[in-house]
Amino acid sequence: MRTNKDRLVRISVVGEIAPAKMRSPYSVTTEGTVRVIPVLGGITYNVKVGDSAYGWAGDHVEPGVSVMARNKEEEIPLMTLSCIGNEVIVMSGDAKGSRGFVTGKHGGVNHVLVHFEDDVLEKLTVGDKILIKAWGQGLKLLDHPDVKVMNIDPDLFEKLGIQEKNGKIHVPVVAKIPAHMMGSGIGASSSASTDYDIMASNPEDLGVADLKLGDIVAIQDHDNSYGVGKYRKGAVSIGVVVHSACVSAGHGPGVVVIMTGDESKILPEVVERANISDHLMR
Repeated sequence: MRTNKDRLVRISVVGEIAPAKMRSPYSVTTEGTVRVIPVLGGITYNVKVGDSAYGWAGDHVEPGVSVMARNKEEEIPLMTLSCIGNEVIVMSGDAKGSRGFVTGKHGGVNHVLVHFEDDVLEKLTVGDKILIKAWGQGLKLLDHPDVKVMNIDPDLFEKLGIQEKNGKIHVPVVAKIPAHMMGSGIGASSSASTDYDIMASNPEDLGVADLKLGDIVAIQDHDNSYGVGKYRKGAVSIGVVVHSACVSAGHGPGVVVIMTGDESKILPEVVERANISDHLMR
């Protein structure tokens, strides 16, 4: 597909490794029980992109390293301009010079999620300065002006197996998510700076029990052109699963939208595997 990739601006955005965060000592489940489990932020050593989105003794687990802005002035560009697949460089500490890549972003807490290899994780500490070579916002499909693309590194976009056939954009996905399954995050003003959640406290019953972090999914009847989760029959959005399942009502695996348009243009095709880790991890 023809794009404007050669006209996109590549710009640095910065943040630092966020500490682990908990809103209270307890997470309240949909069954009315309480659990003491890890929640947000920090350096997560054993949950990575490509792993299951379910089954962890945690809530909203963010794989790899969580990066936050040092102040509000830096938060908007960090969250908006960072794109999945962007190159990341450690700028301070024992791991200075090490490189990774963005795997997602988590609205509300406003973290950008980054993958580093295990040897790098062992050298990192909370507060280390992180630079992201932000590149991708403003990407256009020149022959499909009514399809919007966002939050995705152009080089990664070209590796996802997306094909143009008979005027339609065929996108490999692992699942199609009905509109009514989407929850927390709906109504946010911009889909370019956040995620929203698949509500699936019983994933086996809903056919999403095999979802993995980094999986590409299609959300049916949701238009994410200007804001998050507008219901419109016949719309379709393509997204990447970025954080784990949750124990609280209305929440679940988070999805960052990378493409949105009409089903007459975007044709999701369910395949056995479609995960960003296949194209980014060494």
